[in-house]
Amino acid sequence: MSLRNVSRQIKNMHFGMTLIANKDDGFVACAPLWSQECGTSLYSIGMCTSLDKDFRLMENLAPTAQRCSTYMDIVIVLDGSNSIYPWYEVQNFLSNILSKFFIDPEQIQVGVLQYSEVAVHEWTLKDYKTAEEVIEAAQNISRQEGLETRTASAIHKACTEAFSPERGGREGATKLMIVLTDGESHDGEELKDALEECEERNVTRYAIAVLGHYIRRKKDPNSFINEIKYIASDPDEKYFFNVTDEAALNDIVDSLGDRIFSLEGTREYNSFELEMSQVGFSTHLLEDGILFGMVGAYDWDGAVLKEGRSGRVIPPREAFAREFPRKLNNHAAYLGYAVSSIRLRSGRRLYLASAPRFQHKGKVILFEMDGDGDVSISQALTGDQIGSYFGSEVCPVDVNGDGITDILLVAAPMYLGPQNKEIGCVYLYRVGQSLLTFNGTLLPDPKPQDARFGYAMLAVPDLNHDSFNDVVVGAPLEDNHQGAVYLYHGYRTTVLPRFKQRIESAALRLGLHYFGRSLDGQIDMDGDGLVDLAVGAQDAAVVLRSRRIVQINASISVNPPSINVIQKNCQRNGKESLCVTANFCFSVSSRSLGPRDSHLSIRYNVSLDDRKFGTRAVFDSSSQKLLQKRTRATVGRTACSTARFHVIDTSDYLRPVTITMKFALSETELPGPVLDEKLPTTVKKLIPFFKDCGEDDECVTDLVLQAEMDISGSRQTPHIIRKGKRKMVIDVLLENKKENAYNTTLQIWFSRNLHFSSLGLKGENPVKIECSVSSAQTRVCRVGYPVFRSSAKVAFALEFEFSCSSLLNKVQVKLTASSDSSELNQTLTDNTAQPTAFVSYEPDLFLTSESTLNRYEVHPVGTFPSDMSPEFRTSIKIQNLACYAVSNLSLRMAFPATGYQGREFLWVTRILADNVTCSLPNRTEFGSANSVIPLHPEELVHTDRVNCTNAGCQVVTCQLQRLERSSEVTIHLLRAVRNEFFRKAKFKTVKIISSITLNVQEEDNLFLLPKAAHQRQVVLEIIQSKLVPLSLWILIGSILGGLLLLTVVILFLWKVGFFIHKKPGEDEKEE
Repeated sequence: MSLRNVSRQIKNMHFGMTLIANKDDGFVACAPLWSQECGTSLYSIGMCTSLDKDFRLMENLAPTAQRCSTYMDIVIVLDGSNSIYPWYEVQNFLSNILSKFFIDPEQIQVGVLQYSEVAVHEWTLKDYKTAEEVIEAAQNISRQEGLETRTASAIHKACTEAFSPERGGREGATKLMIVLTDGESHDGEELKDALEECEERNVTRYAIAVLGHYIRRKKDPNSFINEIKYIASDPDEKYFFNVTDEAALNDIVDSLGDRIFSLEGTREYNSFELEMSQVGFSTHLLEDGILFGMVGAYDWDGAVLKEGRSGRVIPPREAFAREFPRKLNNHAAYLGYAVSSIRLRSGRRLYLASAPRFQHKGKVILFEMDGDGDVSISQALTGDQIGSYFGSEVCPVDVNGDGITDILLVAAPMYLGPQNKEIGCVYLYRVGQSLLTFNGTLLPDPKPQDARFGYAMLAVPDLNHDSFNDVVVGAPLEDNHQGAVYLYHGYRTTVLPRFKQRIESAALRLGLHYFGRSLDGQIDMDGDGLVDLAVGAQDAAVVLRSRRIVQINASISVNPPSINVIQKNCQRNGKESLCVTANFCFSVSSRSLGPRDSHLSIRYNVSLDDRKFGTRAVFDSSSQKLLQKRTRATVGRTACSTARFHVIDTSDYLRPVTITMKFALSETELPGPVLDEKLPTTVKKLIPFFKDCGEDDECVTDLVLQAEMDISGSRQTPHIIRKGKRKMVIDVLLENKKENAYNTTLQIWFSRNLHFSSLGLKGENPVKIECSVSSAQTRVCRVGYPVFRSSAKVAFALEFEFSCSSLLNKVQVKLTASSDSSELNQTLTDNTAQPTAFVSYEPDLFLTSESTLNRYEVHPVGTFPSDMSPEFRTSIKIQNLACYAVSNLSLRMAFPATGYQGREFLWVTRILADNVTCSLPNRTEFGSANSVIPLHPEELVHTDRVNCTNAGCQVVTCQLQRLERSSEVTIHLLRAVRNEFFRKAKFKTVKIISSITLNVQEEDNLFLLPKAAHQRQVVLEIIQSKLVPLSLWILIGSILGGLLLLTVVILFLWKVGFFIHKKPGEDEKEE
């Protein structure tokens, strides 16, 4: 298919990019990149064409098309007399000047009239359509020859005949005449009339005087030049040329071409108006015409155009200046990217136009426009994310079909979501009396992926037959560019934000890509009376058939209405049993059913009781709990079928027997109707058992619950939880003092510091108890299910373990008994028991100490460089052997340090510890804090122990914020002994005893540490050294003995020849 009345085919004009149905059962197809060639420029003005229902072209619409400034008819009046020589130079001039012209039916047409004595049309304006044809004709033109030069007659003939419509002259085209001659005219007296005729016909004249004939004959050319200037239009400096000879004609080709096109040719555009408007990029059908978007108008700021019965309306650029001020340098806002219209509840009609690139966020304006192009902007909607292309698609929706627009959908398909994926976004605006209000967004598939949700949107007639129109949205990049479309249902005056159906390209198995890039849903393609949906993809279009919706109301009735296990009414498998007949009925209706869809096949499954319960009844035909059947139904009628089942002996005769029926339409080869999703497809019927509760058939019970803990504790004297005793038992007694209690349950709740361990019955008791987990801190137990009989009792024990992860200062258990039977309010108080006890925890902490020095001997003066001994290490280790962490531990260590008058004898020099905060008082703090009267060194002879009662102690305190279970922490203390203190004392041995105490700082007494288990002593024994006297005679005897031993050794060595040395040469003589 091609555009009608267009002289040439243009590639890549995107014909059919926009399609819109008109009111005559036809449609309008647009080519927004259809271009108009003017000189060397190509203007994409766009064009649309109207087609009827048989695809016949009716008319073209190019509302912004303009006449090119090169729209000219040029006639060359050529002197062909004998004096023109050489002729080939004239042919070359014609070829060169014609190659400068833009020969085209829409631009320049050229005709040639040659004259001498008689003027002859070599070719007319309409003869040749291309530059190649005209140049070829110029190269083949032959000289007419003649003795006279009748220039006036040729000019008159050219003005009156050459520009006539019969010879190709066009209305509105600029008329130019180029006269080339080499001599004065022989009919000069007629020249005035000929030129006046040209003036009346608005023919502009260029005149070229060739002086070769005059120069060759050495004549004066002034008279000739004046005549040629008279022929040329004024002023002469623009329209008059003269050359020395025929060969010099080619020297003026460029100059002549420049003068023609500077005067009559294309103008240079510093700012585009409508030349690049791209009409038809978007279109919208109005009641009185068509609204076009022109994204390329006004330097791609964009504009709109209305083509209607009352004429053409093009608002000026300033009409939208309020929302698109030029001072912002909108940089290609693309106004008109999408166009539409809405009708407000007040009855006003507003036009819509979007500019998705406005300030990079996008804008949609709503405005009114009169027949003069005056615009009144009512509201502007703006995007909220840069680059989202907000407004690239707009979709007004009349949900309830009352002619008033209810919802406006605005798409931003490049909206970035999680993980910087182009998920797209569709904004929903509610239409009010005069303004639009934001009302949320449509929700697509939540998976983060490139989707471009909203790339195409379409309001479609009611698809689910609920009397409300629906919406379809395309997401062509979903599923790795395979694409998908979403269906959203309308409801009242809005669109439900959650999609009802997602149709993915991958499910169609057609190998499509970009499925959902375009949508249409206004035509019934298969003739079933339902609108079908056409979805565009890359190189393909898919038609999705709409299916009718039927409503099925199902019901179940039974006979007898209740089950009496005492009165049997049938025999099955040789035993008396209770039989029940069930009737299943289906009533079918539809709001839009066609004749071929009036008969339906329904398949249904019937089950007795839930699968999680045991078998209490089976169908006669299969001896199973399940039954599968089919039935035929007709629209407008009710179809029923019957099935029989019998009850098997069971102890569960309180819970009714449940009949569940699930139904669906049978699948056929051709897609048929579907069920209305708003109606249920499952029906249940409960058949109760007959109760043995007296004449009133109502059971009134009285449950009495008692519970007692095996531990007790108050806030002042809590129960202590020790290692190896981490369990608690509650003895429970439950009694029913009145009529049967059906479905009796015992709910057990316990605090977070307890773990449920077990439930054990006491003695031989026929009442069974079954417990299930309701939550982490709750158990639900069924007592004597299904009936806890009258006057029955049950005693049992609940065992709990104390938690290691949650520590609380109180344990609580709440027991509540209830049943399906009735119970009077005054007896409900004893249905609940809540035993409670306060507790404390005794952490299993192990405290040990180890020292590298346990005994020290006092050294004499000069043994060490200073008076202080080398440092020795005392290590204190704290291990948490409990199953829980212990916080706020405090370790206090008291080390005897000073004696009489504050004289130091043992001092802590350094503390090494990780993740522990320790405080060591300095000497000033120690002296002021110590109030004990220490002992004198001389008193050590009467004292065998030194501790904090008779010496000044150095106290070190360490804070342990949290000690995790099965972990330990070690504190190293470096100490040194002062020898001077002990040298002055007379004693044999003394023990210095240090004390270590571990405490817990807890305000609520959560932890309790016994003293015996968390105190240690570190003992250092000090020994006084003894000086032994040395005798003088022993010293002298030792010296003499040593000298005598040395003499004996020397004599022995001399005897054996150790001291004899041989003279030189004696060894050779011996040899």
